[in-house]
Amino acid sequence: MPIKDDLISHFTTAQSAPFLFIGSGFSRRYLGLEDWASLLQRFSKDLKPYEYYLASADGKLPRVASLLANDFHHHWWASDTYKDSREKNKSKAKDGTSALRIEICNHLITTTQNGPQKDYTNEIALLSQLNVDGIVTTNWDNFLESLFPDYKVFVGQNELLFSNTQAIGEIYKIHGSATRPSSLVLTEEDYAGFHAANPYLAAKLITIFVEHPVVFIGYSLADPNILDLLRGITKVLGQDNLAKLQNNLIFIQRSNGQQPQYSKTLMAIDGGQLPITIVSSDDFTPIYEAIDSVKRKIPARVLRYCKEQLYEMVRDIKPSEKLCVVDIDDIDKKGDIEFVIGVGVATEKAGQIGYHGISLLDLFKDFLAEEIKFDASAILGKTIPDIGKSATYVPIFRYLQEAKITTQDIYEQSGLNLSKHFPQAGLEHYRSSMYAKPFLRTEKDKTTQQIIQTNPPEKAAMFLPFVPKDRFDTAAVRDFLLENIDRFESGFAYSTYFRKLACLYDYYQFGWHLHLKPA
Repeated sequence: MPIKDDLISHFTTAQSAPFLFIGSGFSRRYLGLEDWASLLQRFSKDLKPYEYYLASADGKLPRVASLLANDFHHHWWASDTYKDSREKNKSKAKDGTSALRIEICNHLITTTQNGPQKDYTNEIALLSQLNVDGIVTTNWDNFLESLFPDYKVFVGQNELLFSNTQAIGEIYKIHGSATRPSSLVLTEEDYAGFHAANPYLAAKLITIFVEHPVVFIGYSLADPNILDLLRGITKVLGQDNLAKLQNNLIFIQRSNGQQPQYSKTLMAIDGGQLPITIVSSDDFTPIYEAIDSVKRKIPARVLRYCKEQLYEMVRDIKPSEKLCVVDIDDIDKKGDIEFVIGVGVATEKAGQIGYHGISLLDLFKDFLAEEIKFDASAILGKTIPDIGKSATYVPIFRYLQEAKITTQDIYEQSGLNLSKHFPQAGLEHYRSSMYAKPFLRTEKDKTTQQIIQTNPPEKAAMFLPFVPKDRFDTAAVRDFLLENIDRFESGFAYSTYFRKLACLYDYYQFGWHLHLKPA
């Protein structure tokens, strides 16, 4: 049986959607990033030989990082190579390890912005449309955030341990993130702190491992990070309960030229036998297709929002402000319900949609039409505040113009609270930074129409926000968006890029001057 069919059969027996557990091999495959040893070696080249650090640390990489950080600290503060970075980041330097952390993060961010490797275009497209319940990762780079832009990110152990996580639509970066240099689990001291809190982390993640299939990508079976975590989970569960993990631990490995294979085996953990599944393949396409075939019908980000709101209502000492009890026949009359939990018989059509029930896709369709059909005041007062709770990229300026709100002063007097949808970060709000360099390499001299004609729709949607305003053909962009309106659906790969482009079109065509960064 093909591995795709094996995995579909495997996933359909599970009670919940999969979680992904992502390691450094994932970023090596798709971004060409170094493994940890090679990354440390990269930053030793202007110092002592890497072999010196390796020997001094008895081959232990966290100790290598500690020794290297000490020498790199002095080099960073004195070298002209890092003059610009030093001026920009010196306020972030808090101790002798800060310089190495800062430059590692700069390297990771730059590499991510260069874009993924072209060999895996199909795999990356499939990855970006997966509706998995969540992701745990030890990676520092922000590639996962670019693939799953609607997922909420928790950085580091403490943020994960002390936050009200919902275990759906979330990314847990347990070793820190390149966006926060101080969060990296890098040195021997960092690892000591991480291991001290490992039992608490294992307890926090135990429900995920028991209730979800967990797909490990980018790890070897001997990876110490994974072995430590599995030991912690084994201790929490106890040897007698290891069967609860039956079928839940799936390791994806390269087959190194051999035939793809699906097999079950046992992993020895502290005297116990942990059941695991190993899938070997050089092509991960059938693996991602299998995960996609069992996805939830409702996007994870929407489920997360509903779960979070319900949690807040139950936790609140005075839930009466958030709780509304109405007769089942009167639900349609209640105009300010944020979401409804109902019991009853579903009918073919519940009746006319109120402005609180308009979907994001319906809103984009109306916004791009020749003449808008929805009432602008109702859209601004009801629909956009509702949709904006779980979506950032929402068309707003056309409806503001229709409501005679055409300047910042008039907006501030209106009492509306919709500024989160304004491009506060400048035009970067509409762009995906990882495609900036590919745009400069191949697209910068093309017209709007040429970009549309010479690229697949997904790539065109990524590149068009980088076109300077004086060459941004709004009519051509509107036609392009209307032709691809089905790609705005949440389940479609790259839907976020189409929404970003539509919101940029909205700003250019209907917005007022906001003193943005130049294009």
